[in-house]
Amino acid sequence: MLFFFSVRVEHSGVTFDELWDEWEKEVDAAQGAVSAGKIKEIYKVSGQRRVVGILDVESHEELDRIVMAGLPMTHMLEFEEIVPVRDYAGFADDVRKRWQQ
Repeated sequence: MLFFFSVRVEHSGVTFDELWDEWEKEVDAAQGAVSAGKIKEIYKVSGQRRVVGILDVESHEELDRIVMAGLPMTHMLEFEEIVPVRDYAGFADDVRKRWQQ
């Protein structure tokens, strides 16, 4: 299951040095998730403490576990949007078939 996500880093209550230390842990975790195929695409929004991307999970339960407790910066992350998406090629095939099986 593919999900688009938009997450904002809320860093109130920590120093910038603490923020960078935490973000470095998050970067390592994110790059590991990319290598494992859990994150399909990930981008840092320029000029903001925001990251967007595409996550590939097997279930809603797995998504919830990742978002609620599976990230180094979980306590600093505000998920603004998580929406299911699908591969465009599959959509294109459905359009060409006019949604018939």
